[in-house]
Amino acid sequence: MIDTEKARKIFDRDRYAKLSGVELVEAGSGFCTARMKVDDRHLNAANVVQGGAIFTLADFAFAVASNSHGQLALAINVHISYLQAVSAGTLYAVASEVDTPKRLGVYEVIVKDEQERIIATFNGMVYRKNKKVAGL
Repeated sequence: MIDTEKARKIFDRDRYAKLSGVELVEAGSGFCTARMKVDDRHLNAANVVQGGAIFTLADFAFAVASNSHGQLALAINVHISYLQAVSAGTLYAVASEVDTPKRLGVYEVIVKDEQERIIATFNGMVYRKNKKVAGL
């Protein structure tokens, strides 16, 4: 089982999320909240947060939630829908398990801004390997 501090130690090794400014806020069994403070590096040519930055935030929360049971889970399918543009502030991604984990796991991630507006929805499926997550 995972808790927030254990998750931070394990997922601190996610170099791309760290480079992107993604931070783990809270983690538990089948659950994760992550945040990203928007700055200039996240903006595209239209001066709104680039879709890849939002995807990275959602994908990180998805990874923590799906690996929280200690069995290595790797994404096999994801889908993201962008609902609103944002140019500043902090974005939060909340990932939750849709069903009891089996060999395949399904997760939903909602990305919101500080005003609780839904910025994006992300759905992902993982395949659980017969391997433990290092550190769990």
